[in-house]
Amino acid sequence: MIDIEKIRSDFPILKREINGYPLVYFDNAATSQTPKKVIDTIVDYYSNYNANIHRGVHTLSQEATDKYEEARKKIQQHFNIRKTHEVIFTSGTTHGINLVASGFSSLLNEGDELLVSAMEHHSNIVPWQMLAEKTGAILKVIPMNEKGELEMDAFERLLSLRTRMVFCNHISNALGTVNPIKQIIEKAHKVGAAVLIDGAQACPHLKPDLQELGVDFYTVSAHKMCGPTGVGVLYGKEEWLKKLPPYQGGGEMIAEVTWEKTTYADLPHKFEAGTPNIAGGIAFGAAIDYLNEVGMDEIAAWEKELLDYGTEKLQQIKGLKIYGTATEKTSVISFNIDGLHPYDIGTIIDKLGIAVRTGHHCAQPIMEYYKIPGTVRASFAFYNTKEEIDRLVEAVERARKMLL
Repeated sequence: MIDIEKIRSDFPILKREINGYPLVYFDNAATSQTPKKVIDTIVDYYSNYNANIHRGVHTLSQEATDKYEEARKKIQQHFNIRKTHEVIFTSGTTHGINLVASGFSSLLNEGDELLVSAMEHHSNIVPWQMLAEKTGAILKVIPMNEKGELEMDAFERLLSLRTRMVFCNHISNALGTVNPIKQIIEKAHKVGAAVLIDGAQACPHLKPDLQELGVDFYTVSAHKMCGPTGVGVLYGKEEWLKKLPPYQGGGEMIAEVTWEKTTYADLPHKFEAGTPNIAGGIAFGAAIDYLNEVGMDEIAAWEKELLDYGTEKLQQIKGLKIYGTATEKTSVISFNIDGLHPYDIGTIIDKLGIAVRTGHHCAQPIMEYYKIPGTVRASFAFYNTKEEIDRLVEAVERARKMLL
């Protein structure tokens, strides 16, 4: 059972007031808040052992290198990744997706097929569109239904021996839908296709076992998981990472450079050109530690309680419609009120100290499907409370009365 008061005391920002009201932070799907333990880790790095890694024999460099590689090991263990060199540090999920898409440009032929789900973030659409334009591959879309669930029968019909890659989010950032990724992976593998899963929205809420899933690529961002911005991880199966060419050239990713020829470093350094976000990587490890101390099962249980409570309360507001009613769903409620623009609702409730996201959430195809300009999205984390949800409901009702 979560000790909510103890947990809330770990997050300094939750003590802040906005416009004279205690902050209610319901924009966790955009970025989570950061506990003091992680903040202290960043301060400790810059205060006590700030140095470049993998390159120096002096003490500070060795200390920084050890801490950075310890973080890689923590991430490997958290996600049950087979080998540490299958963990590639990136600047975030978008970077990881682009790295794979760029690499596949050398592996595709004209007429090869790529399958993308209809509920992707733009970061898992645009790189593949660019890849299709470059290679002549054909991009096909797995449709969704009114509840915000993928049509798996249609997915099976789209699969063929021409399918080279399937990419899908684990959890929709706009709707909260938990997609059946194990089933997607298994069916894609039967036709010889590789699978990339965008795990940015999933990993704050659950703990995927990447060996059990059998996925080829999985991407995450630290800032969704109580860590800092500007750092993330791409997991790739060793055999796939060896097939892909380097994404960037520079220091660290080379074995030897001469004017005649350059040879590349072994994994993971082949994909880690330049000085990385050292403090961010180490702090990502600290964030992983923090989440495991709280307990991922406990986090999931409390967030499910918040989702059920928030859904019940918000549905009582006249004219309010929730988008995304999948059977398997995490703690995101996307909604509109008849006759009102989501931006107007978001602006009013911000004046009452409540942070939500409004707009298309970088998922415009979903909004086009529902024929709406966007939604108000309230996304809950394990440090939120039912009392905060009561304040949200009261604020939305107040906005409705003001605007209609």
